[in-house]
Amino acid sequence: MGKTSKDKRDIYYRLAKEEGWRARSAFKLIHIDDVFKIFEGVTRAVDLCAAPGSWSQVLSRRLYEKRDPKDRDEVKIIAVDLQSMGPLPGIIQLQGDITKLSTAEAIIAHFGDQKAQLVICDGAPDVTGLHDIDEYIQSQLLLAALNITTHVLKVGGTFVAKIFRGKDTSLLYSQLRIFFERVSIVKPPSSRNSSIEAFVVCQDYKPPEGYIPQMVNPMLDDVRQIACETDSPVNRAIIPFVVCGDLREFDSDMSYSLNIDPERDYEYHDVVQKPLAPAYSEVLERMKTTSLKHGSIKVEAGKKKD
Repeated sequence: MGKTSKDKRDIYYRLAKEEGWRARSAFKLIHIDDVFKIFEGVTRAVDLCAAPGSWSQVLSRRLYEKRDPKDRDEVKIIAVDLQSMGPLPGIIQLQGDITKLSTAEAIIAHFGDQKAQLVICDGAPDVTGLHDIDEYIQSQLLLAALNITTHVLKVGGTFVAKIFRGKDTSLLYSQLRIFFERVSIVKPPSSRNSSIEAFVVCQDYKPPEGYIPQMVNPMLDDVRQIACETDSPVNRAIIPFVVCGDLREFDSDMSYSLNIDPERDYEYHDVVQKPLAPAYSEVLERMKTTSLKHGSIKVEAGKKKD
């Protein structure tokens, strides 16, 4: 009941139904285009993680249906997802994994061995509510989308993708700037203020000289090994964050029993080297003095009462 009432109050939810959009998220891409004009001159576009198809629907209406019928053959739009979605005018559906090189090759083949001018991605994981985990998984999804984009996007092209804003947003910005001349982080008005989502608009694709596109799945692959598979020194220099160790190690965010070794009782050990002049020593001395004064007052008060 509560969710339905909230949806009815949401102006973009109502407008999406009135205007025939598959989801309210269509307005996010529309608002981004209103500011950045990402659709100008575009005839080849790719929508990654496309299902259920609201962003593909925007591409269909803005790039395909608005054109003169005789010129529509020039427009090629490819929607990529592991799941199938309902058909849309002018949209070619490709069921594939965006972390696979075969998917990138299929996209280029559909374009007649040409590359895309625009790549968009509104994909997101199932939100857990734990912001740190959600941000991490979303960043891995963004990295996968960027990987395939380096294969299929032409020099000078545009890349738009969803991110979750967090403490590492500035690091994300600096990494994207390696591949694009202009990077903007935007929050469309149709994106709820309560949501941590935002979007990166990366314009003028210009990879470093000597960079060779590689397909990397940071959740499964050995990134350091893949980075050294080519002779390009640039690829070896651009290495994503690598986690040391695995789940067999202790988790610093968990609490463990003091008796880690069941065959031995826990034995307390003092610190190896205590601070020589800790900043809190003066506070400790004041607390001792204050507690002694309060103790003497209580004793004197007790004597008077007797």
